[in-house]
Amino acid sequence: MNNLESPTLQAIRTTQEQITPYIYKTPTWQWRSAGLSAALGSDTTVHCKLELLQVTGSFKPRGALCVMQSLTKEQLACGVTAVSAGNHAIAVAYAASKLGTHAKVVMPESANRVRREACLELGAAIELLPDVHQAFARLKDIAQSENRAIVHPFEGPLTTLGTATLGAEFLEQVGELDALIVPIGGGGLASGVAAAASILAPKCLVYGVEPLGADSMSRSFSSGSPEVIESVTTIADSLGAPCALPYSFAVCRRHLTKIALVSDAQLQDAMRIIFRELKLAVEPAGAVAVAGLLGPLRELVQGKRVGVIMCGSNIDAEGFYKLLSLQ
Repeated sequence: MNNLESPTLQAIRTTQEQITPYIYKTPTWQWRSAGLSAALGSDTTVHCKLELLQVTGSFKPRGALCVMQSLTKEQLACGVTAVSAGNHAIAVAYAASKLGTHAKVVMPESANRVRREACLELGAAIELLPDVHQAFARLKDIAQSENRAIVHPFEGPLTTLGTATLGAEFLEQVGELDALIVPIGGGGLASGVAAAASILAPKCLVYGVEPLGADSMSRSFSSGSPEVIESVTTIADSLGAPCALPYSFAVCRRHLTKIALVSDAQLQDAMRIIFRELKLAVEPAGAVAVAGLLGPLRELVQGKRVGVIMCGSNIDAEGFYKLLSLQ
């Protein structure tokens, strides 16, 4: 697959087989409640993909495994490196432990303590940097000085191919959908899910949802080329990509119907609703799609069969309580 191609169905199926020994087939759940019916109408059907129950607590192992399984024995022997606010770092540490290699991950100093501890428990070395831009710069230094392979958090055909397995799995579980709502950080998840939907459910409209404080993909769609943002200012730190990059941007632009933006307040409201009605404690990024469903995408999906991806939940109890307590 060259850099201009979206994943093919054959490639998605092959990748599913390759990563299956290391991941879970996460469940789906049809959301039925009086509150949901009041918000969207009784003729709207919502299916949730509970990818927060994935091994390591997020969708990230799909892409990390796909990338790392393509490495040679010599590359694996040298180790891998990655940059992440947490979920991708945990996934790379997990994949390294399963594939017989070792990982060094770079994280912003603000990274959640639970995520840092998870990386250490999986055997990864950690370096902390003041912000995400410095973390990306340090990633390149480590790769060059230690000859480690970079496992990018969202960019590249293999990352997109890995996340396409999530889109295919979801559609196989729930059948035909009119609309599918997916979170956007750097676009690695959205590009894969949207590409899979374009093959398996070509009539399905795929909507991306991005935090206002990390809107690099929205800005890129507006300008027509990948954009960089000066800083990330959202509680959804797992979606805090400092920029869009060419491949994931191109695939998202090709397959996404629209990108909606949600505020931190909308994310907090969505977290409260998910906790109250689904009995799930999700991190802010895991609530992004629901925030889009009940907010800016509400009128567009009323009366439809809708799929919503809850992408992860690596958050400690204190942090969850603090976020829900903020007004």
